[in-house]
Amino acid sequence: MAAFNKVVLVGRLTRDVETRSFANGGMVAKFGFAVTNRKKNATTGNWEDEPMFIDCEAFNRGEFGKLADRIRDFCRKGSQILIEGKLHLDSWSDKTDGSKRQKHKIVVEEMQLLDAKQDGGGPRGGSESGGGYSRQQPAARQPDPQSFDQDDGGHDEPPAAKGSNEDIPF
Repeated sequence: MAAFNKVVLVGRLTRDVETRSFANGGMVAKFGFAVTNRKKNATTGNWEDEPMFIDCEAFNRGEFGKLADRIRDFCRKGSQILIEGKLHLDSWSDKTDGSKRQKHKIVVEEMQLLDAKQDGGGPRGGSESGGGYSRQQPAARQPDPQSFDQDDGGHDEPPAAKGSNEDIPF
């Protein structure tokens, strides 16, 4: 039987990113992450949010791996992001009574910022609610068929038909 371990989640950071550097130059970024599931309450009939809190880790791996740096630089408590990664089970012995403890965490492999970029400069923006980059593209300009250039000897053609690359929508 084949095994497949892939997690894709959209949620918000529950605390600021904590980083730790290694002697070999690597880095790990640790942060809390919350995802909200909605369910209908059987007794009241109302929809309720059911939050799930998850610990996450991201590493700088390989020559070009800078994921931990990107998370440290562009994310903070409240940032909305999409993460892709693997589910990992951490195990340890409790220091107080020696009992075995376990918890699941996500080892992040990819991250996308979902917050809109805020005014105020800098990668973190100027307000408490933003900090990411917007993925929206500006709307393409469409030539107005009513406006024609009359300076070419009376030929009525829209500006895009004259070879202007500015008006091509791609």
